[in-house]
Amino acid sequence: MTHTIAGTPAAGPNNGKTLRILQLYPKDMNIYGDWGNTLSLARRAHAHGFDVDIIDYNPGDEFPQDVDIIIGGGGQDSGQTVIQEDLHANSEHLKQLAEDGTPMLVICGLYQLFGKEFRTREGEVLKGIGIFDAHTVGGDERLIGNIVEESKDFGTIIGFENHSGLTYLGSGCTPLAATVTKGEGNNKAETHEGARVHNVIGTYLHGSLLPKNPKISDYLIEQAAKRKYGEFTPATIDDTLVNKARASAMKRPR
Repeated sequence: MTHTIAGTPAAGPNNGKTLRILQLYPKDMNIYGDWGNTLSLARRAHAHGFDVDIIDYNPGDEFPQDVDIIIGGGGQDSGQTVIQEDLHANSEHLKQLAEDGTPMLVICGLYQLFGKEFRTREGEVLKGIGIFDAHTVGGDERLIGNIVEESKDFGTIIGFENHSGLTYLGSGCTPLAATVTKGEGNNKAETHEGARVHNVIGTYLHGSLLPKNPKISDYLIEQAAKRKYGEFTPATIDDTLVNKARASAMKRPR
């Protein structure tokens, strides 16, 4: 299914250009409102002057070849099991897109499956596709609550974590945020959260993440535009309401 963002994009140098956002597995990996990330990203691209198409991809669909940004959400272990076979069927294509610089954002369950493996508490091993040099093990405690973290490229990142999986990064990728100032992050033994490789971002932050963190949206849009059109000229966007929402969210207790 393809959704087109209605309305006329903001006037500017990006008019007449289109970005295509692929939403991975919205039927099975969307239990924490991760559709909000897709919609927020599309609206942000629209504000920068782009026409936007959103393409839903679910198991058994034909994988689109012409996509500019890939975004995927979280799900329960059962949801991960449902999409695992299909994800592996497309793993080589996804890895090639990642290596070619396609920007991607994967949240929670898909973040785990973009690593090497997820070993559940029951001992089941869900093999990942290895875009991230990372592995996850199921923990006995649920890490849940508001989270604030600091990133060199994106500044203060705000969200909500809800996971029992504990993710450990290898040397082949770097954290999204080097320091978690409120919350737990990837695991309870280290102070960082998320992962980055090429233009791919993985994170445990729900919330949804992108409405409160437009710098990440702008990064994904910029990388997609440069890859497709060779350039990106940002629009001036009034983030007054976003900044008020961020200030309020940062004051919330854990």
